[in-house]
Amino acid sequence: MTGVSVVVAYALLGSTWLILKSEGKLQAKARNLSGWLGGATLAAVVVVSAATPMLEGAYFERWFGWPNILQVAPVPILVALSSLLFVRSLRAGHELAPFLLTLFVFALCFVGLGISIYPDVVPGSVTIWEAATDRSSQVFMLVGTAIIMPMILIYTGWAYWVFRGKVDSHSYH
Repeated sequence: MTGVSVVVAYALLGSTWLILKSEGKLQAKARNLSGWLGGATLAAVVVVSAATPMLEGAYFERWFGWPNILQVAPVPILVALSSLLFVRSLRAGHELAPFLLTLFVFALCFVGLGISIYPDVVPGSVTIWEAATDRSSQVFMLVGTAIIMPMILIYTGWAYWVFRGKVDSHSYH
C-alpha cells in the first residue's frame, strides 16, 4: 500500500506542477487530474496512517498515548485542513496553491513517519545514534556540504530561471 501511495502522491505532485507551469487545455487537463489524484492521495494517506500505528505497540503509543496525542494531533489536523484548502484552491482556479499544499502534505507525511519510528532509522534495529558516524566524519561531510551546497543552489536557481514561465498552447502537442 505504501508503494502505491507514493506513486499516486508523486503523480499528484506532477499534475499540480503542470497546473503551475502550463495554460489552456493542458492546464485544464492537469487540474481535472489533480482533483482525482488529490482524492486518491488523501485516501492513501488515511489508509497508511491508520495501518501504521497497528504495526507495533510503540507506534500506537506514540500516536495515541497520553499526553503524546496532544503533541502529535496537529499532524492529522493539518493534513485535513490542507486537503480542504487544496480542494478549494483547485475549484477557485489557483495555480500555485495546489502545488504548495501538495508539498505541505508530503512534508506532513514525513513528519508522521518520523513520529512513528523515532528514534529508529531502521525500525526495530538501528537507532539514530547507532547510525551516526564519528565526529571527524561528520565534520568532513559538513565541510564538503558547505562547499558543494552553494553550487547546487546556484545551478538549481539558474535552471529555474531558464525554465521560468508557462508552456503555451503552441509548444504542447
